[in-house]
Amino acid sequence: MSTFFITTPIYYINAEPHLGHAYTTMVADAVARAHRLMGDDVFFLTGTDEHGQKVERAAKKAGLTTPEFATRVAQKFRDILPVLDISNDDFIRTTEPRHHRACQALWRRVRDNGHIYKGKYEGWYCTVDEVFVPDTQLKDGRCPICGNSVEWIYEESYFFRLSAFQRPLLELYEKHPDFLSPETRRNEMLSFLRAGLEDLSVSRTSIKWGIPVPDDPAHVMYVWFDALTNYMTAVGFGDESAPARERFAQYWPADLHLIGKEIVRQHSIYWPAFLLAAGLPLPKRVLSHGWWLMEGAKMSKSIGNVVAPRDYIRRFGLDALRYFVYREMVFGQDADFTDEAFLTRYNADLANDLGNLVSRATTMVHRYCGGVVPASDASLMKREPEERLATLADKLMLARASWFDSLALSGHLRAVWELIAETNRYIVAREPWTIAKDPARTAELHAALYVAADTVRIVAELIRPFMPGTSDRTLRMLGVEPAPQSWVNLKRGDLVAGARLGETAPLFPRIEHTVEELRQMADNQDAPGAPSEPKTPGSPATASTSVPGAPPSVSTNAPGAPSAPDRISIDDFMKVELRVAKVLTAERVPKSNRLLKLGVDVGTEQRTIVAGIAEAYEPEAIIGRTVVIVFNLKPAKLMGVESNGMVLAASPEGGKPTLIGFEAPPVPGTRVR
Repeated sequence: MSTFFITTPIYYINAEPHLGHAYTTMVADAVARAHRLMGDDVFFLTGTDEHGQKVERAAKKAGLTTPEFATRVAQKFRDILPVLDISNDDFIRTTEPRHHRACQALWRRVRDNGHIYKGKYEGWYCTVDEVFVPDTQLKDGRCPICGNSVEWIYEESYFFRLSAFQRPLLELYEKHPDFLSPETRRNEMLSFLRAGLEDLSVSRTSIKWGIPVPDDPAHVMYVWFDALTNYMTAVGFGDESAPARERFAQYWPADLHLIGKEIVRQHSIYWPAFLLAAGLPLPKRVLSHGWWLMEGAKMSKSIGNVVAPRDYIRRFGLDALRYFVYREMVFGQDADFTDEAFLTRYNADLANDLGNLVSRATTMVHRYCGGVVPASDASLMKREPEERLATLADKLMLARASWFDSLALSGHLRAVWELIAETNRYIVAREPWTIAKDPARTAELHAALYVAADTVRIVAELIRPFMPGTSDRTLRMLGVEPAPQSWVNLKRGDLVAGARLGETAPLFPRIEHTVEELRQMADNQDAPGAPSEPKTPGSPATASTSVPGAPPSVSTNAPGAPSAPDRISIDDFMKVELRVAKVLTAERVPKSNRLLKLGVDVGTEQRTIVAGIAEAYEPEAIIGRTVVIVFNLKPAKLMGVESNGMVLAASPEGGKPTLIGFEAPPVPGTRVR
């Protein structure tokens, strides 16, 4: 069993947690979960950075003592972890005695090796990023990192001989090109190194909220010498007991430091220099992600453009939030967070694609096999549709470890959703509902149902690091109990024939509200539950034909654009839910020349729709055809037959209706916009 030690940055407690903080922790959680599934001994660390001038000032502003303020805000960072289903093994606070002990032990090693000396510091200091800024790096008189104002300080200080480590650090980057990723950050740090390094001030006398320097308590450690040491504190550094020494030997060096791009220099230059000076092993990799943006600006509590994770969890469910942040941000790049993108991902990817697939695959086993996984005939697995699906599934399972090495999480999920789409296409191609009518084709039916259900099992396994709750629910619907190391020997065909399925339940009910409606609900403190059965919107506009359930007329010789009063808003249009459907059966309605009774597959279910197209189409001619329907129309009885929807067609003046279709038919249930 291999060990795997992964860390997030420790979060500064001058403000409460928001999505900008949560993202790094969620990425680390997915990586940690994947390594556990692969059988590794994982240690996953997160925590809070609680020292420094910013915390002193924030405490004073809040009317609290600094220790009280630190404890209060640190608890909020701790409390958000179970809300996000984070599987961390430790939560460290830099105010803990174990951390004081570790920092002082590291200081003594570096000092005794001749790399710390006392001097005077005079220059610019940024209290936001806790960095000293040379004149040459100021941008319009401001901090080059955060853009905030800087302060001139003059005081006695201890210095770290950073300048002595220019060559060793350049050699590190040359010998280990993957030490820092992505390449853009690596190139930035190489440029910084090649420009030359200045010695770094590592203590302050003007503040008291920090860790005292050994043998000189008038000084407290500069925040980065303090903060960065947390990674070693948590695995026993500074503790001379035998268990702590064993723990440090087991887990250090860290396999992966996950950080935001604003603290790359501290982690990829200062930190390895401190460790080299102390004669300690260096972390194996540092990976930097981009920023979440809102309206083009980095999320920041100070400007008020932050996302509170709890609001989205309450409205859409935890795994919807987790999925969105993994899928939307390409690791290393910036990404925009918008409500519109979130709602689109929820309804398209989760409700339509994943939710529909799980529902239809499990529902058909219940319907046609009494809820028991059928056995499959091996000879039927060699047909082209089955082999195409098997090839795609095998490719994904083979590549799963590499995705977590490169943190190509968005690409991994995109590939999983390609498997979901291919499985939906497989079900449509095999048409189990048709095969089920012929007892002589029972073996074909069982093979199709087994392949679909087993592929759903693979999908559930592949999304476990990202959406653990959804994955576990899906596996249990298939009668599979989630295993802690299920990726060790993940392969096709492991769904046990004869196993009884659990109860099928919707994973992601569609949200039928617009973004603006959801915002109004939130303002009224009436946001929908997460996820709850969505409310059906008002009835859509009726078609121009006088027969409910018949196709609407679309004039081919309209005299011009509608006048302004006849136009509707986009919100009105979005109330009409158009979906793709496949015609499974068709027959004439007795005593009617215009109506056909259609049985259609809409992805999650089969429906009966009465359509006024009998004058244009023979029933046999439209079986198997893909059409567009109004999905959320209220049921209506036509000639004694209940119609649940409306088929769309163009109806020229005085002519026969023409069904609306597609060049390449999408999967039934796909939303048409």
